[in-house]
Amino acid sequence: MKHIYIALIGTAFLLGSCDDFLNTMPDNRAEIDTEAKVTSILVSAYPDKTPVLMMEYSSDNVVDHGPQYAVNYKDQEEIYLWSDITSDGNDDPRYMWQTYYRAIAAANQAIQAIYDLGDPASLAPQKAEALMCRAYAHFVLANVFCLPYNPETADKDMGIPYSEKPETQVIVKYERGTMTQLYEKINADIEAALPYISDDVYTVPKYHFNKKAAYAFATRFNLFYVKPDKSNYQKVVEYATQVLGSNPDRVLRQMSNYIPLGAGDVTNAYVQASENCNLLIIPAYSAAGRIGSGSGPRYNHGREITTYETYWAEGPWGSSGSGSFLILGRKLYGSNQTVRFPKLDEFWEYTDKTSGTGYAHIVFVPFTTNETLLCRAEAYTFLEKYEEAAADLNSWQVTNCLSSYVDDNGMPHTLQTLTRESINEFWNGIKYCPVPSMADGGSDRTIKKELHPQGFTVAPGEQENFIQCVLHMRRIETMHDGQRWCDIKRYGIEVAHNRYGLATDILKVGDLRRAIQLPSDVIDAGLAANPR
Repeated sequence: MKHIYIALIGTAFLLGSCDDFLNTMPDNRAEIDTEAKVTSILVSAYPDKTPVLMMEYSSDNVVDHGPQYAVNYKDQEEIYLWSDITSDGNDDPRYMWQTYYRAIAAANQAIQAIYDLGDPASLAPQKAEALMCRAYAHFVLANVFCLPYNPETADKDMGIPYSEKPETQVIVKYERGTMTQLYEKINADIEAALPYISDDVYTVPKYHFNKKAAYAFATRFNLFYVKPDKSNYQKVVEYATQVLGSNPDRVLRQMSNYIPLGAGDVTNAYVQASENCNLLIIPAYSAAGRIGSGSGPRYNHGREITTYETYWAEGPWGSSGSGSFLILGRKLYGSNQTVRFPKLDEFWEYTDKTSGTGYAHIVFVPFTTNETLLCRAEAYTFLEKYEEAAADLNSWQVTNCLSSYVDDNGMPHTLQTLTRESINEFWNGIKYCPVPSMADGGSDRTIKKELHPQGFTVAPGEQENFIQCVLHMRRIETMHDGQRWCDIKRYGIEVAHNRYGLATDILKVGDLRRAIQLPSDVIDAGLAANPR
């Protein structure tokens, strides 16, 4: 039963699993005859896999440190080289595809059961949760396996099959459809769900699409769902404000609380439901925590990137280095080849303590108030509301930086408020990072990348300065999460990956490898592959 639902996405494959599905699922559906059982099945509508590793290693957050360092997982290398991924583990395309469509199938089963029960008003929150889960799973799959949504090309760019009902046949012909069709369906499910999401039906709301998590998802989706009239940005502001309230500083992660903590305590604290900033918490089978903490240092986030582009690079808050304002830069662990902030370390589930066998897990926080705040700042920028954008960016800075510190030379430093003027002044003074320098380790690397937006425009000058600020803060905020890959795709940022023994590979604007290839067995079953 572990991989049954993948059989339904294609023309005919994994027939044994299909037989299992048809032999068991009708009985299971018949048993979902109470509201409690509907609520219970929704636990299965949350995927227990994550694309974190695939997306992070595709991005500019990782370099090749050389063959003298270990590669402990084949997929590390395949992903970093932007190759078609042939490895078959929890972090790879096949398991991603299976798991997310299995979650979608559970959501569809819940929705059908609600209809079979007469669609009572008492089950409206459960139906809303199921719709939100269905939309979220399709959205994640699209971010992995499709090109970014581009209103100019969405009518011909390939989407993924949108599953909206439980399947009862062994062979079902699916088409990928277009990005237009896919995003319309995701949007319809989100909009239908939002009014009915309720926190009252959950024991621990943050393990479900509670109200704030739902609005945070709607915020991010509408940021990606670009409209020529910019109406999507109005929605981003509206939905983000539902999450953030009138005083965002109160609900953001207070990084000052992490200063006295060691690595393990940071990991545990970061994913706590008691953190106001954590909106949705999902455990997942993944080696991402192990790899980030040093298992496989050849391809990883190392000291050079840290120094020139991420935690230790000079930012709009001022000075650079490990002893600067940015608290994240003071809480790094690892080696020169594996520099990490330990928010995504491994949790081990023993199946046999004597033999030491078990499963690697991470606890993943897909939606936070911090990321939602940066989505709103981006939307304000496109609406040319720069004072509001500056206020949001300053809120992120205040909660992520020290208010003051004394350097090693005894000199005091005080954090300056980010303003419209200071943001422009800082980014006007930064040169673009030469793309080849990302690969050759050049000291002329910078935090500012040339932008080639996909289906929208960024005006030079002030608007670009603000977008650069958002992108840099989000790169730091979502480090190790994989979200940087989404910005690279949306903004057409070119990335260079050095490859020892091979020529540097540059992922240029329009490179079709920005859509990770579908699993081979799905292609063999008849679903159209991503072009190369």
